[in-house]
Amino acid sequence: MGRVRYTSVLVILALALAVGVGVWRWWQGPQVQGYVLERRPLVQTVVATGRVVTTSRSQVGSEITGVVLERHVEEGDTVRPGDTLLVLRSDELAAQVREAEAALTELATSRRPQALVALERAESELAQARRETARRRTLAERSLLSTEALEQAEQAQTLAHNAFDAARLTATALAPSNVEETLLRERLAALQARLAKTVVRSEVAGTVLTRDAEPGDLVQPGQVLFTIALSGATEIRVPLDERNLALLALQQDAMAVADAYPQRPFLARVSFIAPSIDPQRGTVEVRLAVDPVPDFLRQDMTVSVNIETGRREQALAVPNDALDDTLDTGPWGQAQVLVVREGRVQRREVTLGLRGLAMSEVLDGLRVGDRVLANPTASLPEGSRVRFTQRAAPVSGSGEDAATRNELPVNFN
Repeated sequence: MGRVRYTSVLVILALALAVGVGVWRWWQGPQVQGYVLERRPLVQTVVATGRVVTTSRSQVGSEITGVVLERHVEEGDTVRPGDTLLVLRSDELAAQVREAEAALTELATSRRPQALVALERAESELAQARRETARRRTLAERSLLSTEALEQAEQAQTLAHNAFDAARLTATALAPSNVEETLLRERLAALQARLAKTVVRSEVAGTVLTRDAEPGDLVQPGQVLFTIALSGATEIRVPLDERNLALLALQQDAMAVADAYPQRPFLARVSFIAPSIDPQRGTVEVRLAVDPVPDFLRQDMTVSVNIETGRREQALAVPNDALDDTLDTGPWGQAQVLVVREGRVQRREVTLGLRGLAMSEVLDGLRVGDRVLANPTASLPEGSRVRFTQRAAPVSGSGEDAATRNELPVNFN
């Protein structure tokens, strides 16, 4: 009997304890999860995807029409000024050059000496005609010769003089460095220049990006045969959502990763921010200079970049999922959080600083050690009692293309 009574007492005590605990739990309120705020280093980055480009490209073509005989380079080949890219068939031009060289040789060895001989002969015949005219004039003055004979001598002298002038002009034209030789040399130089154009050479140092000619092709002036990326500065061009414009500044550092080499990140720096916005895409073009250029980097490679737009060595940071009712989408703004103070919920307005996909900086409204709810939209009346359970703070977000996100495309590390 005593044992039954003892058991009944124990059951009653257990029930009373359970009810007491239940009442205590009810009085304490529902269990909620949240974060305990602390100071931590924050780096704000704009995350985007772009492509590798060289600052300049050279398009190479032929200055003359011709048939491709040889092609000396492929895509990806490195060239220097003067390197042969392509050779055109040059049989006809080479024959014309040889013809012009032969004409110049003929001038020096045949036509010029003949002109000198003709000049000497014309000079001699003119002297003879003058002597004959003088002799006949003397005879005519003595009435020993008719006037008609004198006129014939004078006419012969005039003809001899004209022949001499013609021979002199011819000899002068054929003299060294005069008209005839100059014309022949200019014609030869023009033909040699056209012949030289049958060999298409690179005028710059760089890497061959494209080739659009094969042996046997007929090429014409204005046709692009090769595209060469000039050696030197390399850039990454990134279209960023215009909402990020307030965060950007020249000379900001960035970390870039090529999709083809994800284990080999390299440094870049903002070198250009476009003065206008693309109205169709709502983006602003940003260029990042790469120096030094990694040896694996190729033209038009896809590259993901994290542009560092802000840094705090010690910032009071709150996870973004604890924020509610953000009032604007700029780099600074207001938000609300649910704070647990002395076991009760309080709604608090805070001022934000650096913001990102994972964490945001709190400038005013909270302090170190404050406990904020992870669900700021929970249906808990102001002053409700809750039981707080701490949750680990989130890590940085994913590196998505900033131009494709609807939210502010900023990431914290």
